[in-house]
Amino acid sequence: MNVRKLAIGLLAGAALGAPLAATPAAADVFFPGLTYRTGPFAPGGVPIANGIRDWYKLLNARDGGVEGVKIVHEECEFGYNTAKGVECYERLKAKNKNMMVVLPFSTGLTYKLVPKARIDKVPILSMGYGMSAAADGRYFPWVFNFPMTYWSQATGIIKHIGAKEGGMAKLKGKKIGFIYLESSYGREPIPIFKALAKRFGYRLNTYSVPGKSMADQRSQWRKIVRAREDYMIMWGWGQMNPTAIQRASEVGFPVNKFIGVWWSGSETDVVPNGKAAIGYRAATFHATGTHHKFHGDILKHVYNGNLTAAAKNNFGEVLYNRGLFNAMLTTEAVSYAIKKYGKNPTGTHVREGLEKMRITNARLKALGMEGYTKPFSVSCRDHEGNGQLMIQQWDGKKWNIVSGWITPMRKMVRASVEAAAVKEAAKFKYGKRKDCK
Repeated sequence: MNVRKLAIGLLAGAALGAPLAATPAAADVFFPGLTYRTGPFAPGGVPIANGIRDWYKLLNARDGGVEGVKIVHEECEFGYNTAKGVECYERLKAKNKNMMVVLPFSTGLTYKLVPKARIDKVPILSMGYGMSAAADGRYFPWVFNFPMTYWSQATGIIKHIGAKEGGMAKLKGKKIGFIYLESSYGREPIPIFKALAKRFGYRLNTYSVPGKSMADQRSQWRKIVRAREDYMIMWGWGQMNPTAIQRASEVGFPVNKFIGVWWSGSETDVVPNGKAAIGYRAATFHATGTHHKFHGDILKHVYNGNLTAAAKNNFGEVLYNRGLFNAMLTTEAVSYAIKKYGKNPTGTHVREGLEKMRITNARLKALGMEGYTKPFSVSCRDHEGNGQLMIQQWDGKKWNIVSGWITPMRKMVRASVEAAAVKEAAKFKYGKRKDCK
């Protein structure tokens, strides 16, 4: 199967992306959908959008919404074009003056929305992506990137490699290559990888892939072969991912030593390569498959038990599950706001809910997500939270978790976040909060 055919299959569910309801009523809660069901990154955008949509549909059908308040969810297609994404944001905001939270699902778009968040009082949840410096809530009170930032993930991946080698000391003298999409997203973890290289003594080589070269990459992999890298780490998206795995196989690079960021670890990245992708690894912060109670609830209440229809909408795929996880976190924040402030919460109320996020084992069980992710909590100071990651591996048919929970190098990451937050905040003329110590 090639990427084009796979993308067409994924787009089969796009017709279900219509609003869940018409123009929001006073007692509805409105969730905007910034989607890219079209364009070069549609193979990732479609399952994410479907997962988000299905969680909101589930709550409406099963629970009558959030705390009994109906959910309105409207999508605006931006094709992963940052300028169009900003237009979508403005359009949906104008349509609903009480927009409470936004999920950009694009690092470039997140950066553009950061200065708007404080003015519009609409919090941003960029779960596991976006601006890592925004994890310092003292300077960025409207931006959240829990349960982990890219920087924490980078340290977790290096810890995983160290464990495979027999200890972190064994990294000395190793050659680790980093291939990335040439974008703010791809460049985001480079400072951390460089700092880790200095600390543990491995040699880091970086390989940039411009957007126009995503489906080629021959020159990059020729360089990788010449460098004789011991491990490769990938920060890719869209067609870059399956192409990279294909090229690795062609040049004989051992795919079980090729590890992707959690946006380079979905079915769309491995299925096109067949047996060549077996053994490929990627980070994740949640379980795989359709084994949890909430999956059964979605199948029952959203798809009326029709597994074929659910499968056409990416049911249980990695990115579907991740989109659903994002949507769950937004409804948890809104639930907090409704309980405390009534049935017409504002973005300010929901921001408080995000800042007081407490995902416990008991809460996961109540949500039908027991064991789905590692419990974590957020504070006004720390908008990243104390999440952990795992490593998953493709066996040719499904993803399997092949590590325990990995705790990132929190002390190192936090020091980097705090230093970067001061610099980034200065660009926006943001001061330090007085209500957060």
